[in-house]
Amino acid sequence: MNEEHITRLVIDEKEYILIGTAHVSKTSAELVKRTIEAEQPDSVCIELDQQRYASIENGTKWKEMDIFQIIKEKKATLLLMNLALSSFQKRMANQFGIKPGQEMIQGIESAKEVGAKLVLADRNIQTTFSRIWHQLDWKGKSFLLMEVIGGIFSKETITEEELEKLKSEDMINSVLQEFTEHFPKLKKPLIDERDEYLAEKIKKAPGKKVVAVLGAAHVPGVLREIEKEHDLKKLTEVPSKSKKPKIIAWAIPLLIIGLIAYSFITNPSTGLQQMLSWLLWNGTLSAIGAAVAFAHPLAILTAFVAAPITSLNPFLAAGWFAGFVQAIVRKPNVEDFEKISDDVTTVKGFWRNKVTRILLIVILANVGSSLGTFIGGADVVRLFFKQF
Repeated sequence: MNEEHITRLVIDEKEYILIGTAHVSKTSAELVKRTIEAEQPDSVCIELDQQRYASIENGTKWKEMDIFQIIKEKKATLLLMNLALSSFQKRMANQFGIKPGQEMIQGIESAKEVGAKLVLADRNIQTTFSRIWHQLDWKGKSFLLMEVIGGIFSKETITEEELEKLKSEDMINSVLQEFTEHFPKLKKPLIDERDEYLAEKIKKAPGKKVVAVLGAAHVPGVLREIEKEHDLKKLTEVPSKSKKPKIIAWAIPLLIIGLIAYSFITNPSTGLQQMLSWLLWNGTLSAIGAAVAFAHPLAILTAFVAAPITSLNPFLAAGWFAGFVQAIVRKPNVEDFEKISDDVTTVKGFWRNKVTRILLIVILANVGSSLGTFIGGADVVRLFFKQF
């Protein structure tokens, strides 16, 4: 058996066998199968949470998705980010003719075959995203979104040999070092906290022999953390939202309304100019965002009309209304949901699929509205001081 990517340790008479894998590697899946068959462990831990495990077990998941509910619950951005993140991995998997996460699927199947207890050892992905989002300022959030969406446009290919090199600890550590230099705030919730969570779940797995199937990047961290005590409840807490953004979110529209109202009372012509500037900047940029996503004309018009109003209410967003209209006039069918996993592998597919197009309309219309709020608001302030 190839021991190159296997790490063994014994703690308190309990044996742990960690398999470091690449998530789109044929040899990783084969190594998982051989190791579990040879070791006959009491438990098999896999780097999945309940949500991702359910998506593997339930192949009809996309058919059951309610696009209206996603928009209503403000999950369009999260879903699109999930799809974009899986896009590159899916392309790599297609290149090598295997399923993404085949080594985790193999871990599930092999655990059943040897009668081992299956342990879902990873933290909920939405918790991880929430903790990542909480640690970033608006610049960081913008950069992260651009990086993730940029992955959609990537045409990068990789050889099987290069893929195998990704399982080298030295390579992984150097990649993480570069990653933390460019985006230091993401390493803690994305890597370090998950290392702690994985280590605690692996340590608590039942039986005297445990096999853990992990992405290679997590093996060094799990080895470092497994002999320590970690509070799983604390690691799964979703940070409470700061009151500061809420205060700012209400302060800006109140300021804009106050300035325009004052101008209408003291100088009606200036007030009219301010109102037109606010309406045109908000409406036009939001409509452009919807148009870039190839929205239906009615959805574009909805974005134009809604943006100047929703920008004055932090509880509303122009993209939601544009997305709802698009979903009504271009309602996705079962085929669109079934083809999501394939369509997200290309830029054209993201725009062609009715489901992902709705998500793009929601996000891009909202981005346009945000830009319109900034530019239109600045112009309202400029016109206000110009009259004195």
